[in-house]
Amino acid sequence: MSVQEFDYVVVGGGASGCAVAGRLSEDPAVSVCLIEAGGSDAGFTVRAPLGFAATPHLGINNWGYNTVPQVGLGGRKGYQPRGKVMGGSSSINAMVYTRGNRQDYDRWAELGNPGWSYQELLSLFKRSENNECFGATEYRGVGGPLNVAYLRSPSPLNEAFIQACVEQGIPRNPDYNAERQFGVSPAQVTQKGGERWNAARAYIDPRRGQPNLTVISGAHTSRVLLNGKQVTGVEYLQGGQTVQVKAKREVILSGGSFGSPQLLMLSGIGPAEHLKQHGIPVLHDLPGVGQNLQDHLTTVLIYRTARWQDTIGNSLRGAWALLKAVFEWRSKRTGWITTNVAETQGFISTEGNPDYPNIQLAFCTSIIDDHTRKQHLGHGYTLHATLMRPKSRGSVRLASNKPTDAPLIDPGFLTHPDDLATLIKGTQMAYDIMESKALAPWRGKMVHPVERNNPAQIEQFLRKNCDTEYHPVSTCKMGPASDPMAVVDATLRVHGLRNLRVVDASIMPNLITGNTNAPSMMIGEKAADLIRSGA
Repeated sequence: MSVQEFDYVVVGGGASGCAVAGRLSEDPAVSVCLIEAGGSDAGFTVRAPLGFAATPHLGINNWGYNTVPQVGLGGRKGYQPRGKVMGGSSSINAMVYTRGNRQDYDRWAELGNPGWSYQELLSLFKRSENNECFGATEYRGVGGPLNVAYLRSPSPLNEAFIQACVEQGIPRNPDYNAERQFGVSPAQVTQKGGERWNAARAYIDPRRGQPNLTVISGAHTSRVLLNGKQVTGVEYLQGGQTVQVKAKREVILSGGSFGSPQLLMLSGIGPAEHLKQHGIPVLHDLPGVGQNLQDHLTTVLIYRTARWQDTIGNSLRGAWALLKAVFEWRSKRTGWITTNVAETQGFISTEGNPDYPNIQLAFCTSIIDDHTRKQHLGHGYTLHATLMRPKSRGSVRLASNKPTDAPLIDPGFLTHPDDLATLIKGTQMAYDIMESKALAPWRGKMVHPVERNNPAQIEQFLRKNCDTEYHPVSTCKMGPASDPMAVVDATLRVHGLRNLRVVDASIMPNLITGNTNAPSMMIGEKAADLIRSGA
């Protein structure tokens, strides 16, 4: 068995992993190894923004997980795509750049996590971005590695949707990542020059070739190596071979909210009884590993339209338009291929609280049904209405003691009654927007008709059609040692172990009000600062 040695070993080349590995490698005196299970992010389906729409069908760059049957969704199994490629899910997502609400982070700090309040994290958000939309302001940064821009070729349908929101009393908001989140705005996206700008391009590509940064791809990490309570390295599988990598200073797990708890449990770190069920020796009993899973649950209101030229659809004219768009993108980096589909974002409240919205709106210029896995002939548009702070809790457990077996993912969707009540109200508000006068010239029939004032029918619709908005968090929860479910402390060190941190969205104590890509990179930035300071 071959063995390599580095100062820091980072497992997972996703948003957080790329950020922490890239920042640590800025110091030429330290050596960093980044291990990623997937392959290169250089292909068309990653670099071309619209390419992400093909990943559910082609099964590329994607772990393609499914949940266990969800009682709250009528026994359906939900779909859980996760990036298996350099850049992780930042290589297959819809590129929406949202930071969340200031109250999200202040509540993290209030839960016993010093250093994680909004004001303390704002400088990290600013440092990470190069904002083309607004330049340098009190809230926004320039000169950082992550490029943030507006879409180059948005559909005119977006302005009609924004006007429909205004008709319903939802104001235009110049920047939902600044002082106020409430309102509706054109999407800010992680793109540069009409291409996707993922975490790998932001943090790793500028340092490729440096002698102190080693990137290993196509490597499936199978366990963390321990000597008593001290972590010494990791083991991975590649090309039928088992390889060990030793860490002189620290191992950093950045496998995401499914991958990090799975790897901990495979290594004998986690709930003792669960590990014993799979014949795994208990090396460190840590009950919170894999618990506290939270995810954004979304519903979709889909309308057909006869104005095909403003949307992406399944028709001969639509196919011809996309073919021409490919050539336009190759020559100019403009046109339909630059879309993220979710071209307008909104934040609203079912409780009348504009300071802390609880529903996110994403207006999509296409028919999006079951993650695009259900195809419909013709053209249309879709509104996602997403529950921001669910009270339902789930778990990630092992299916077996084999590293290559997918974990058992149970988000527990709609198991708390308050979630259903809030999402029914959110769906009604979304329906009012879609039925507003401004959208009348585009509006055709609904693909899944619902009656606005029939809560029982809306409940049936939700249980039949809801699914993830791709933001699982909290399975390695951050919190003080007094919290029995906490896995890491405020410095992201695993409780009770030495030389091991978890650095990804799994450490979030609670879900944020927005997409999790930008906060995951912020977590990587924060971890790099903590490590360099000796915390």
